[in-house]
Amino acid sequence: MSRRDALQRLTLLLGGALSAQLTAGVLGQVINLGPSVPISAAQQKLLTELADTIIPTTDTPGAKAAGAEQFIIRVMRDCYVLEDQEAFYAGLSKLEDDCHRLHNQSFVDLDAPRRHELVKQTAISNKAFFHRLRELTVTGYFCSEIGATKALEYLPIPGRFEGDVPFKPGQKAWAL
Repeated sequence: MSRRDALQRLTLLLGGALSAQLTAGVLGQVINLGPSVPISAAQQKLLTELADTIIPTTDTPGAKAAGAEQFIIRVMRDCYVLEDQEAFYAGLSKLEDDCHRLHNQSFVDLDAPRRHELVKQTAISNKAFFHRLRELTVTGYFCSEIGATKALEYLPIPGRFEGDVPFKPGQKAWAL
């Protein structure tokens, strides 16, 4: 079974817990045929650093190494209507404005502790933006080759079905 089929079935099994836009994005579909918000290089760099703040490099590569920002940009462009894109990028601009107001610097130039604090503040003050950003970042990361093979257990050719296998202490969850 391909990853695409597995994700489709998992979404159905979860009762559509993933949004229609996110499911379409994971499956590589384009459901927004209307206009899209153009994204600047500065916004792309900001998204890269935000995603890496959400999933930083530890003993496994982070969201930056996985290219999660490219997933976010593509899914926003291809799967969300213009109004949703505008709301998302307005949230991104607000975060950058807050950063300049509080620290007189761009988010990209902040050190890790101040980035974490600003992201925590954004999670409280702009929940809708933060939840969408986190959802897109996590999905983009775990659907990438790095996320599926380095952060999760991965069997390129799975063997027989074993429905009840105990986890060893510290073992990673399995990739789809």
